[in-house]
Amino acid sequence: MMDIIPKNGENPGDSFLELLMRFTPASIALAAVLATVSSVSLSQRPDTQIDPLSVEWQRAGEAAQKAGNLTAANDAYESALAADPRNRAVYIGLGQVARAQGLQGKAIRLYGEALVLDPNDVQALSGQGQAMVEKGAIAKAKENLAAVQRICKENCAPLVQLSAAIDKGAPPTVLTAKDVTPTPTVQKTEKP
Repeated sequence: MMDIIPKNGENPGDSFLELLMRFTPASIALAAVLATVSSVSLSQRPDTQIDPLSVEWQRAGEAAQKAGNLTAANDAYESALAADPRNRAVYIGLGQVARAQGLQGKAIRLYGEALVLDPNDVQALSGQGQAMVEKGAIAKAKENLAAVQRICKENCAPLVQLSAAIDKGAPPTVLTAKDVTPTPTVQKTEKP
């Protein structure tokens, strides 16, 4: 065992430095392991352990969405995420609101956030696929359909909804007057 008290002729800082050099790597490794283990356990909470405040805000968002108040629904859902970002149902609700507002790109991203939490969530896969169809990405939507078919062995509602959306196809693009570029008219001039 190493003596902490310096012997005659030794510099007192040498023994401390040696002690520090011996135990620092082990301390750093232990701290890294503990930080990793604790952060993984915090982020792996199941749906049954979602913060009750988040669930309360989620229900308020669902009620506002059913009433047709998309702004209030969006606000409530965002409050639910602030209370607990692991609430997968809130990402799905936000995706539905974004689709209803015509923001398919945002909806695709929000459904993707739900899929990060659970890659087998058929509601998120179906919603994302429907948003992809609305955006015109039929091939990507078919990939989601295949995933939903793999998970749903029978005709579950999300499977039927996504399949119907793909069969219907992308909505037609509507041009407005500002989207149409007028063709220039050429005036003829007579030569003298």
